[in-house]
Amino acid sequence: MIHETSSTALTDRQRKLSQTVREFADEVVAPAAYQYDTERRLPIEIIHQMGEMGLFGLPFPTEVGGQGEDYVSLCLAVEALARVDQSIAVTLEAGVGLGIMPIFRHGTDAQREEWLPDLVSGRTLGAFGLTEAGAGSDAGATRTTARLDGDEWVIDGSKQFITNSGTPITSLITITAVTDRYEDGSPELSTILVPSGTPGLTVGESYDKVGWHTSDTHPLTLEGVRVPRTNLLGERGRGYANFLRALDEGRIAFAALATGAAQGCLEEAVRYAKEREVFGHSIGRHQHVAFTIARMQARVQAARLCWLDAAQKMIHGKPFKAEASVAKLTSGEAAMANARDASQIFGGYGFLNENPVARHYRDAKVLEVGEGTTEVQLMIIARDLGFTA
Repeated sequence: MIHETSSTALTDRQRKLSQTVREFADEVVAPAAYQYDTERRLPIEIIHQMGEMGLFGLPFPTEVGGQGEDYVSLCLAVEALARVDQSIAVTLEAGVGLGIMPIFRHGTDAQREEWLPDLVSGRTLGAFGLTEAGAGSDAGATRTTARLDGDEWVIDGSKQFITNSGTPITSLITITAVTDRYEDGSPELSTILVPSGTPGLTVGESYDKVGWHTSDTHPLTLEGVRVPRTNLLGERGRGYANFLRALDEGRIAFAALATGAAQGCLEEAVRYAKEREVFGHSIGRHQHVAFTIARMQARVQAARLCWLDAAQKMIHGKPFKAEASVAKLTSGEAAMANARDASQIFGGYGFLNENPVARHYRDAKVLEVGEGTTEVQLMIIARDLGFTA
């Protein structure tokens, strides 16, 4: 259930979209979630169904094949999916925010015409290669390099934890690379489009992760990768500023994902507490259980209002960086706490992987790490308050 205030009110179209995606999640995604989690395989058929529903095109104009909706609509879809499967939700979140949005926002007309039709329709997926072994939160420490050789960029380096980078339908990966050095020695960072299958690009084995088993995540190695000079995405040297904007926006969608996970745990806990009987009555009649679930509801409500507030500020052109960090921090902690409490309410059943709350428990930890760790969010919020440490 979406709870609204006057400042976060949804349109009728947004409510209908949320309900439609919720039904799709319950009827299509949820029944298959345990199987795909066990197989550690991204269900491409479900991704294509999401594409046919227009989910990957939600925040893009109809001129490029999108649905002409806004970022709130995308976040509502992500939240509805995350209730039942965080891996499917992050595939959409990363596919749009990291795969499509940089090309839509910074690409040339030719780049948009080449890549957007298949990406926006969900026929293919795009990825964003930012993180490295020594450059995660400190993206300025990027070691991957790109140099011009005639009319080609030659790229060398490696990336880690890249979502959607090795699926059968991955079409390209946007790579951040050092293209020069300024006089003070600081790196000139740029972004370059690297099509899948380019010689020298190696997609490593999928990570053996604690959670998000269905989500596609790989390390990448680039050895003498050559792409046309025209594959530069956006202005040379603006890579750092461009991906910071992408990360700020992504934190709002990530917060919606975490809110969905917290909501899923809440719904499972409510259902079980009403059905499970001990000593002749449901466990929900115990005050401790009822109060625990009430706190879960409060966390969901707070998290949702935070991401809705940040999203509304973003789409209305207002500063939203700190609000995005507040949303990401609040929702990630809500998801972790709700997963823990839901597992406790289920008892031994909450320790079985076939149980949705067990998968949420495994999955939720990355919500405090991905898209900027909890510590990074605290740093951003503190700076917004005037602290410089």
